[in-house]
Amino acid sequence: MPVFLQFLAFLFLVVVHVESEAETFRRTLISAEKNMRTETWQVTHQELTPRAESGWSVRKITLHGGKQEGVDLVILDNGILSITVVPTRGMGILEVKGGKLRIGWESPVKEVVHPAFINLQSRGGLGWLEGFNEWLVRCGLENTGHPGTDEFINNVGEKAQMDLTLHGKIANIPASEVEVVVDREPPHRIAVRGRVDERMFYGPQLELWTEVSAIPGEYGFRVSDTLTNRGDSDSEFQLLYHVNFGAPLLEEGARFIAPIQSVAPFNAHAAEAIQTFQDYSAPTPGFVEQVYCMHLYSATDSRTTVGLVTQNRGRAVSMSFSTEELPCMTLWKNTGAIKDGYVTGLEPGTSFPYNRRIERGFGRVPKIAPGGSREFHIDFEVHSGHEKVEELGRRIEAIRAGRPTEVSVEPPKID
Repeated sequence: MPVFLQFLAFLFLVVVHVESEAETFRRTLISAEKNMRTETWQVTHQELTPRAESGWSVRKITLHGGKQEGVDLVILDNGILSITVVPTRGMGILEVKGGKLRIGWESPVKEVVHPAFINLQSRGGLGWLEGFNEWLVRCGLENTGHPGTDEFINNVGEKAQMDLTLHGKIANIPASEVEVVVDREPPHRIAVRGRVDERMFYGPQLELWTEVSAIPGEYGFRVSDTLTNRGDSDSEFQLLYHVNFGAPLLEEGARFIAPIQSVAPFNAHAAEAIQTFQDYSAPTPGFVEQVYCMHLYSATDSRTTVGLVTQNRGRAVSMSFSTEELPCMTLWKNTGAIKDGYVTGLEPGTSFPYNRRIERGFGRVPKIAPGGSREFHIDFEVHSGHEKVEELGRRIEAIRAGRPTEVSVEPPKID
C-alpha cells in the first residue's frame, strides 16, 4: 500500500478511536420493555475514563434472604461518596457513605423490604412504615401525607370515597427501566436513571423518570426527577422528598438551618415546642413526633438551601432546590429511643403532609395537563470542618438577606 494511503488509514483509525471515546456510555440493567434484568454487574473508571483524575465505579447487586429477596441495588461510587440506589423501591436511596461517615438512619426495619411484602392498608393505612428505612424516599405520586379518606370520580362518573394510605405508592413500585449513563469526557458525570410508573385503568397515568448523578471526586451529588402525565386528562399529583438523618449527624445540640420565611406547627403537640423547633435533643424514649411546616426564602434564581448541622458545627449536610418546584418544606422530628428510630426528616415537597383532601382545600394539590411534565432538582452536599460549615451558614443567611421569620404558635385551622 502506498505511504499516502497508509497515512489516511491511520488517520481514519485515530478519528474513530477519538469519537468512540467521546460517546456517552449507556448500559441497561433492568428493562420491562426488553424483558431483562441483570443480576450483577460492575464498571469502573479504568474501563471508561482511564485518564480521569478521580477513580469511580458503579455496581449492581441483588439481595437475598427474608423480605429482601430479589431486591436490586445499584451503588454509585464517585471516589468520595458511595450512593446506594434501590430500583425495587421506587428508585429511593438507601444510604450515602463517605469515608467513616454514613448518611442515613437506623430504622427498626433492618432489611431492604421488597414491595411484595408490603400491605399499605395495614394498621389503618400505615403499612408504608413496614419498609421504611431509606435515607431518601419519595412520597406520592397520586397522594402523599397522612392516611385518610378523599373523594374521587369513579368508573361510572360518580363521586365516590377512597382510602388514602400514608405517603402513597411510589416508594413501593419497582422501576420498569434502569440504566447507567457515564460521560466519557470531563468532568465524567455518572448517573443512575430509572423509570417508575404509577398507572391504573380509570386512574392516574403518571410516569416518573429519576436520575441520581455525581461527578468523580466531588462531595456532592444531584437528584433530578421528571414527572409526566401520560393520560388524556388533567391529573392531580403530590410529591414529597422524605430525606432522613440519624446519628452521627443527628445528635443532642444538632440544629436545622434554613432561610425560613414562615413556620407553623403541624398540630397542637408540635405547637408546644415551636420556640425550639430548629434544635434537637438526645434520644428520648417515648418521644412523640413533632412536625413543622415552612415556606422558605429563595435567591433571585428561586433556589434555596437548608442544612442539618452537628452540635460542634464541625459537620453538615445541605440540600439546595427551587422553591418554584418544591414550595413547601416540612421538618419531621422523631428523636425517640435509638432502637425505636432516632431520626429527623428534611422534606421539601409540592405540599405539606396533611391528608390530600386537606391540602387540596389549601390549594396545594397541583395538576399536570395531558402530556405535560414537571421537573424537580435537588443538590446534596457534605460539609466537613468548621470552615466549610460556617460557609454554608453564610450562604443560607445571604439567601435570607435580613428578612424576618413569621412564627405561628398555633397550627392552621382545618375543617
